Amino acid sequence: MGENELEVRHSKLNMASYGSGSLAREFINMAFTATVFFYYEAVVGLEVWVIFLGTFLFALYNMVNDPLIGYLTNRPFKFTQKSGRRFPWLLMGGIPLCASYIIVFMPPVTDPVSGAWILFAWMLFTMALFDTFHSLFFVNFMALFPEKYRSNKERRIASGIYIPIGVIGVALGALVPPLIFKYPGEAAPDVVLQSFITQGVIVALICLLAMLLAIPGFREDKELVGKYLETYAKNPERDSFFKSLVIALKQKSFLVYMVIYTMYQSQIVTMQNSINYEVSFVLDPVPGITVNLMATLIFAAFLVGVIVATPFWVKYSNKTNNNKKVMLTSAVGLGITTLPLLFLTNYWGVVAVMFIWGLFLGGFWVMIFPVMSDVIDESVVITGKREEGVYSGFSQFFARIGIVAQTLTFAIVHTLTGFIEGGDPSIQPASAAVGIQIHLGLIPAIFIFIGALVFWKLYKLTPEKIEATQVKLGELGLK
Repeated sequence: MGENELEVRHSKLNMASYGSGSLAREFINMAFTATVFFYYEAVVGLEVWVIFLGTFLFALYNMVNDPLIGYLTNRPFKFTQKSGRRFPWLLMGGIPLCASYIIVFMPPVTDPVSGAWILFAWMLFTMALFDTFHSLFFVNFMALFPEKYRSNKERRIASGIYIPIGVIGVALGALVPPLIFKYPGEAAPDVVLQSFITQGVIVALICLLAMLLAIPGFREDKELVGKYLETYAKNPERDSFFKSLVIALKQKSFLVYMVIYTMYQSQIVTMQNSINYEVSFVLDPVPGITVNLMATLIFAAFLVGVIVATPFWVKYSNKTNNNKKVMLTSAVGLGITTLPLLFLTNYWGVVAVMFIWGLFLGGFWVMIFPVMSDVIDESVVITGKREEGVYSGFSQFFARIGIVAQTLTFAIVHTLTGFIEGGDPSIQPASAAVGIQIHLGLIPAIFIFIGALVFWKLYKLTPEKIEATQVKLGELGLK
């Protein structure tokens, strides 16, 4: 077998199928992230601090749920030899994930003031149900990447293929819901509420179709599954859940990567949630363009930027062979290009800035899995075990801090600037618009700059260290 065959084991078509799983996840996650908070505050009319409490408890559940699922699924089962390590979990999480999205938008019909705690309970339960399936799917989806794609060359090729496909998912998740649901003030309140249920059904069906297309890409190599079972049989003892967490936190590269990943998630979630507020309550109407289309074009602008830039970032990462440099460059770019949104009120100016922001977002997306894979490879050398599921779960543990950061900053800003929950745009005070621009432009920039600074100063996995890790993995028979 030639060197290139050893470096690249899978066809690009198979990588594209794996990417369809990314499409499904990015699609439904984007729709969920950009819609739920806005729905419960601006449409249902639930008080912002009640929403924060629900989201905070939801995030706490997530912080336990994600690493625990990673830990529990990261061992052999009766079906492992026949079906693979990850494939069964991907199906058991992915298909129900699509269906669970719908019920988030079907709360009991009750007054948002007197029935606030009923709505709170529904929101919390349905969000937790949605995320349970999301965790079961995404933890195993992330873990499959370093397991399936072993060489740096194949990881970059696979990343360059699945990222654009995932971007299509983000695009659909950003573009489809606003084209279906109605914004406050566009129609009668009951019509607006029903429109959110309709978009939920359509989102679920698109997600399911993408999951079915991903099945070939989710299949695992029998050879590598066999190697894993042999290795596990030689050393079947497992560290406890908490010991595994301590081991992961002692690995400096993992902890530093989690800082920038958490700050990135905080930036993304905050900006995604801000866009619907921006078009509803800040920007002046554009003749001939509905509010729905205004939001759609803003989302489309940064996604076009991602698509345009992704091939460049893949080529640049291959040329430099320095994952840290590429991730850091894109992170700084994300911060700089976010700041103008604090001041801009011109609609087309916002669209232009979001396009430029998307150019740097493409670079960060391209690097997420390769950098995470470098960290996991280092952990394998340290522990002598492949614990991809555990590390993927812990990464989502930290990422959920982004949800808390978003809801807390929204609650504080909206309280200080007088935003009226469930209020028509015509009755919002001018200060509410200022607050929205703060959590669209300033706060997200602060998040990513903090992450970039920590990553620049403390992340030590250089190309030379990564190459030495690959050699060591080969010597241990774990590559």
